[in-house]
Amino acid sequence: MTPDLRTERLLLSPYVPEDEEAFTALFQDERVSRWMGDGPVSEAEDRALFGRIFSTVYAGDLFDVWAVRRDGVLVGHAEIKRTDEVAGHEIIYALAPSAWGAGLGTELARALTAYGFETLGLDEVHATVAAENAASLALLERIGFAHVRDVAEDDGGTTRVLTRRRTAPVAL
Repeated sequence: MTPDLRTERLLLSPYVPEDEEAFTALFQDERVSRWMGDGPVSEAEDRALFGRIFSTVYAGDLFDVWAVRRDGVLVGHAEIKRTDEVAGHEIIYALAPSAWGAGLGTELARALTAYGFETLGLDEVHATVAAENAASLALLERIGFAHVRDVAEDDGGTTRVLTRRRTAPVAL
């Protein structure tokens, strides 16, 4: 069961059915969806995706998916899941443009990474980011992710694979 996570300014909690409109609005915003999966899809596809979070992901306890809230308002989406593309666990996050530029992306990515290390016991956490998504690449590098390889996509684009390894505790 996906637990609640709290950061200084954010609450990550499982979605509830009442989140469908805000989820759909987030994923229908092309400034957000251009960086998600294969890019923008129809509203019906985003609504179906929202339904699958409940019918498949939560019902099967497959991986952790959160609604990201600030002051009670849904401002983003987050996941951590196993994926064969990186042969490990990948963090996925998106914030509404209204939440950009305030350091919330950094706060969110740090929380997901810490959850991977501390709760899931991972030794590595990965992220895949479109090579053109300079803001997300810079954010991940600031918090210790390193570029490990590029993946050539069928559409001619490039996806960067970044990895952060758990650091050994400092002996006192």
